[in-house]
Amino acid sequence: MKSDNKSRSIYSKRQIKRINDKINLLGVSSKYSTLSFLNIRLITSIMIFLLILINYKYGYIFSIVITILYYYFFEKVLLDVKINERRRKLDIEAIYFFEVLTLSLQTGRNLAEAISITINSVDSELSLEFKEALRQTKFGKSLSESLTDMQSKIPSDNINNIILALTQANIYGSSIIDTMYNQVDYLREKRKMEVKAMISKVPTKISIISVFFFIPLILLIILGPALITYIGY
Repeated sequence: MKSDNKSRSIYSKRQIKRINDKINLLGVSSKYSTLSFLNIRLITSIMIFLLILINYKYGYIFSIVITILYYYFFEKVLLDVKINERRRKLDIEAIYFFEVLTLSLQTGRNLAEAISITINSVDSELSLEFKEALRQTKFGKSLSESLTDMQSKIPSDNINNIILALTQANIYGSSIIDTMYNQVDYLREKRKMEVKAMISKVPTKISIISVFFFIPLILLIILGPALITYIGY
């Protein structure tokens, strides 16, 4: 407990909150804790600074620059990149998940029952988040409160808009089925547009590969014999 308090005194409240918010966005399956992440980054940064300073004769400035870059990209790679990957994964999972949820609601079940059926039918990371939200209701939270808390763990605005709509429908007892169909259609169309955008970039990538790899190789094949003859001569 004392070590945690000491660690907290090293970092600003703003820094702790920023890292904590990002770790929450990695979801319930995340193995990180805020203080352990901050401590590991700080300790490894100090070690890198000392190793460069001792083993290379580049001076303090070079060591400081490399350490700052490492300190910055440590967060980018381990948190920001993973958050973006998770966002894309959840957006893909959301289409099928909310389709099943909508069908469950159509049968006349309430929201909690429909969520329970869906998470047992759909094996996905999004199911784990809804499962955790249902679990929280066993400890005194209402379903609406649990869903609201869940939004802080979802890095996708598209999914959070649906969760917000579900929360409001649960509070006011209004029908959500038509809204759900519209949201699912929106997610599906957006996914199609993303796939088309990815496909449209393929020719550009192929062109770049051709310029930097295939064209020099072809030139080498064509001019190689002449070059060998010239050198031999």
